[in-house]
Amino acid sequence: MNTATRAGPAPHLEPASQTGWRRTWFDIIYRHDTPISRNFDLLLVVAILASVLAVMLDSVASIHHGHARLLYRLEWAFTLLFTAEYVLRLLVVRRPLRYALSIWGVIDLLSILPTYLSLLLPGSQSLLVVRILRILRLFRILKLTRYVEESGVLARALWRSRRKIFVFISAVLTIVVIAGAVMYVIEGPANGFDNIPLSMYWAIITVATVGFGDIVPHTATGRVVTSVLVLIGYSIIAVPTGIYTAELINNLREAEDEARSHDVRGCGHCGLLGHAADAAHCRRCGASLPRAD
Repeated sequence: MNTATRAGPAPHLEPASQTGWRRTWFDIIYRHDTPISRNFDLLLVVAILASVLAVMLDSVASIHHGHARLLYRLEWAFTLLFTAEYVLRLLVVRRPLRYALSIWGVIDLLSILPTYLSLLLPGSQSLLVVRILRILRLFRILKLTRYVEESGVLARALWRSRRKIFVFISAVLTIVVIAGAVMYVIEGPANGFDNIPLSMYWAIITVATVGFGDIVPHTATGRVVTSVLVLIGYSIIAVPTGIYTAELINNLREAEDEARSHDVRGCGHCGLLGHAADAAHCRRCGASLPRAD
C-alpha cells in the first residue's frame, strides 16, 4: 500500500499555533513528508486494518463464543486509540468545527461513535440495533483513503464525470421503467410479473446481464423483449467506464503538469518541500530558498 507523499496538509487546514505542542502534533498528524509523520500514518493504517479484521472475526459465531472477551477488549482499545486521534486532530487545527464537519471529520467520528452508542442500547430488545452499530465500525476502512494519494485522483475524476454519469443512469432508468411496464402487460401476474415495480426489478437484472432466474418470461413476446434488453445491457455496460476513464486520464495529465511546475527544493529552516519553480521564499516560514539550478 502506497502511503501519501504530499509535502504538507490540505490547504484549508491551518495549525492552531505556530509553536508549542500543538504545532508539533499538527506536523505529525497532518504532514506526510517526515519520518515521524509517516510512522504515525503507518500506525493508524495498521490499527484500522486490525480493527476491521476484529469486527469481521466477531461476526463468526464460533470465534465470537470462544473469544468474545478478547474481541471486546480489542474493540475498546481501538476505539480509545481512534478517539485520541480524533481529539488531537480537533485540538491542533485553528478551526476545529470546520474539520469536524468535513468529510474526514465525519468519517473519524463514525469510526468511534458506534462503540459508544452500544453502551446506551443494552438489552436483548435492541440486539438488532447493536448488531448494526457493530457492523458500522467496518466504515473505519474509509479512513484508509486518507493515506492513499491516488484516492484523491480517483475521487476527482468521479466528481468531474458526475453529470455525464447522471445522464447515463437516467437513460438506463428510463429503459428499465418502460421495459418493466411492457413486461407487466405482456406477461402479467400469471407468469410472475405481479406488478410494475417487480417487473422493473426483473428489467434491472436483465440489463445488468446477471439473470438470477427467479422471474422469467414464458411468452414468445416476452422472450423477444428479454433478448433486446440483454443486447442493450451488453452495449451500454462500457459507457460509464469510458466516461470515467476519460476524466481519469485528464486528471492524471493535470497532475503531471502541476508536478512539472514545482521543484524539489526544500526549505533549510522548516524542511517543507514542493515549492513553485520560481519561488524565492518558503511558503510556510518565509525563509529564503536555495537558488534553483
